[in-house]
Amino acid sequence: MEQHATQPDRAPLLRIRGLTKIFPNVRALTDVGFDVRGGEILALMGENGAGKSTLLKILSGDYSPDGGVLELDGTPVTFASPRAARAAGIRVIYQEPEIVGGVDVAENLYLGELPRRALGMIDRPELMRRVRDDLQRLGFTGILNPTHLGETLSPAQRQLVEIVRALKAGVRLLCLDEPTSSLTDEEAERLFELVQRLRGEGMAIIYVSHRLREITRLADRVVILRDGRLVADSVATEITRDEIVRTMVGRSLEDQFQRTRAVRDEVVLAVEDLRTPMHPRGISLTVKAGEVVALAGLIGAGRSELARAIFGDFPRLSGTVTVAGIPVKAGSSRAAIDAGIGLAPEDRKGQALVLIRSVLENTTLPILEELSVAQVIRGGRERAVADRFVKRLRVRTPSLDQDVSKLSGGNQQKVVLARWLATKPRLLILDEPTRGIDVGAKAEIYRLIDELAGEGMGVLLISSELPEVLGLADRILVMQGGRITGELSAETATERAVMEYAMMDDLTPTGAAA
Repeated sequence: MEQHATQPDRAPLLRIRGLTKIFPNVRALTDVGFDVRGGEILALMGENGAGKSTLLKILSGDYSPDGGVLELDGTPVTFASPRAARAAGIRVIYQEPEIVGGVDVAENLYLGELPRRALGMIDRPELMRRVRDDLQRLGFTGILNPTHLGETLSPAQRQLVEIVRALKAGVRLLCLDEPTSSLTDEEAERLFELVQRLRGEGMAIIYVSHRLREITRLADRVVILRDGRLVADSVATEITRDEIVRTMVGRSLEDQFQRTRAVRDEVVLAVEDLRTPMHPRGISLTVKAGEVVALAGLIGAGRSELARAIFGDFPRLSGTVTVAGIPVKAGSSRAAIDAGIGLAPEDRKGQALVLIRSVLENTTLPILEELSVAQVIRGGRERAVADRFVKRLRVRTPSLDQDVSKLSGGNQQKVVLARWLATKPRLLILDEPTRGIDVGAKAEIYRLIDELAGEGMGVLLISSELPEVLGLADRILVMQGGRITGELSAETATERAVMEYAMMDDLTPTGAAA
């Protein structure tokens, strides 16, 4: 761990004592207690479902605790609403930003406090002046355009809007929940610099992340939850990465990338000269049965758009997609599913899950026709199918009838995978399958990928985590600017070789084997 300046003698800004929260069939927090000081970055860690989100929602005023005490500046406090928590100087920025699509960035930043003229009209010049000052002060000038509509923003830009909105004024305790999950390296670097500057100014920061390198770089203290209980509260320099992982999940994950190579001769997926608005020069690739092929590259390289075009959810201008030698109709996700393709997209909440529906309904959604007789769903068979795959993927849920929105991120991702396994696909496309989930859930998904490949399924994997790509793939196709710039085998691939191909326009590869 890097050494950081901290304030061990400073009185706690916030003291948490005996915090307990109970939901029907789930005890989310049990007797949790720790201090948070100004001028300190406290890393809050734990597997998905460990209680981190519940704790943050208590701090934000979204939940009321069932037991325990919060003390702010030594005085017991209760937050009846998010407005009360904000008034006390506490802001929580969640992983899924809340942005109003129909108004621009400037108005999103000042919702509820827009400057007005005498007749009630928005004072646009004053608003733009404030926004420009905010962006310059926080270091985001050039990254956020105040005039762009919320609906046009990328996930990364939406995250930054939330951060700027929270930091405009009066924040004493800032809680960041997986803040870099959607950010580019440049945007993340600016965020790190900002967080460190805020710590230097005396702000207290609770930083939730599953990325150990971020914790190593930023944290002064590490607090770890497991199954809703506090299991560690350590000075960051006194706990190693492996100790963090073992404390979180109860075991070491040194061998998490164990792969059983099982590539067969049968070609499951063949893409020939596929052209889309994002890939005007054409893309060709194959995936064999039992093979894990990774698409690597920087954000904007065209990986997700390629996956969607294969699946029929992105315009295909020309070219062919075949599964086991059978052509797949362009522009039809139904045709892709019928051919044996499943797609778990990067944005599981926006593009994959029906959040107001149950685990049962989300799991069986693509196969309802198979489960029906005379257009009536056979409930017993539906539950049996869902139960089989929920158990296989070890989804932590009180029941099949639980709303999927109430599950942790890792368990939501498992529900997405359970859905596609229920369709018995020949090819499974996984777009950032471990984004925003903890190391324990990641290990389970890695195990599942190896298991599926061993059974003969083809897997097309998109990941921005290079260790994940190198650890899982039989072959790596590197993309840049809407084209494949290099191919690497598992035996010859290195992080440097992947990055050289990913930056082909800026760097000439040296020693990267195709």
